[in-house]
Amino acid sequence: MTQPPPILELRGVDKTFRSSDGRERPVLQQVDFTLREGEIVALLGPSGSGKSTLLRIMAGLVPADRGEVRYRGQPLYGPARGIGMVFQSFALFPWLTVQQNVELGLEARGVPQAARAGRAADAIALIGLAGFEGALPRELSGGMRQRVGIARALVTGPDVLLMDEAFSALDVLTGERLREDILELWHGGSMPTRAMLVVSHSIEEAVVMADRVLILARDPGRIRCERAIPLPRPRDADGVQVRALVDEVYALMTASAARPAAGAAPAEPSARATLTDRLPAADVARMDGLLELLAGPPFGGRADLPRLAEEAGLADADLLPAAHALAQLGLAALADGDLQITPLGRRYVDGPHGLRQNLFGQQLLARVPLVAHIRHSLEQEPEGELPDAPFLRLLDERLGAVEAAGVLRTAITWARHGEVFEYDFRTRVLRLPTGDETPA
Repeated sequence: MTQPPPILELRGVDKTFRSSDGRERPVLQQVDFTLREGEIVALLGPSGSGKSTLLRIMAGLVPADRGEVRYRGQPLYGPARGIGMVFQSFALFPWLTVQQNVELGLEARGVPQAARAGRAADAIALIGLAGFEGALPRELSGGMRQRVGIARALVTGPDVLLMDEAFSALDVLTGERLREDILELWHGGSMPTRAMLVVSHSIEEAVVMADRVLILARDPGRIRCERAIPLPRPRDADGVQVRALVDEVYALMTASAARPAAGAAPAEPSARATLTDRLPAADVARMDGLLELLAGPPFGGRADLPRLAEEAGLADADLLPAAHALAQLGLAALADGDLQITPLGRRYVDGPHGLRQNLFGQQLLARVPLVAHIRHSLEQEPEGELPDAPFLRLLDERLGAVEAAGVLRTAITWARHGEVFEYDFRTRVLRLPTGDETPA
């Protein structure tokens, strides 16, 4: 069977950003990707895997440092008329009406006012907002504002629609309804779009929407594996086949580098944890709650992640970091899309608060090099305290300022719970707990 022609092609794409002190930080490395006519592709990956950067390169908003980007067979050197983009944050001008916001792209292309008005009205009606042309963004719900963003992207008649977490800022029901409407327009032939690429944090959303799911690794971002979704649409999110594929993609998302889940491409050799690794952005209360839920009925110590997410009422963006954090600390293990409590995790759950803190501190020092480094550094100081600045600089060399601040914040939160060190948020000083010794 002949494959449909490619619309977007990336070959060997690299992207590097410079930190504030001039150091280079690789964000994407050797990305190869083809988007073909008639397909929807979903892009999944952890924070820091470069998903949004990759979309901006495809849209021509950001240049690649190396490699080749082609649209309809021609090199892409800037924004292409045939590529539209929808952002998570709606990105509407608050002082403009719905009609005026949708017309902006046409105005920038020099379309006459009369033609702009008619095309914008058609796009607004297509996306289900007829009658709201004169409303301001503040008068609309979140779902309606995102519809305006989609209408603004569609009004230019793009071949390709890039959606950067377009549903993640909405509540669950609103996001599901908007997703269903987009798929209905897609299959009904009402949209001008010939292909879509959807960046998502939701595994279920990816499986329900896409013909293919790509999973990115991070540091730097690169395509780790791909899974075809060979089911006809519309797809029942609660159907047996969809749930089985959701389970499989969870397994691919959580597979370790040393042991890929079934269906994954061969992975690179496992690496030891390093000082400047990103930490899963999981708070202790959520980790405790997830471990307690896992330990009790109906799971009895082992659960598949989709069911655990449902029982815990957590979105994938919250569940996966907590699960990875528990695995990093040795309180649980991830395997084939399941989370299983370890003997240490069982001891943690069954223990009193003091024992939990002690075990948590032990595991931090044994398994999180950044926390161990900060503790050791504090122990070398006569006063047992240091400013956070040198540790931020250390992280910034690899992660960039924003990521560095987030990683240090997570390390501090975990360390305070495990009584490894304290932090004064006013003076930004780290210090040893008064009279405390290194956890045994």
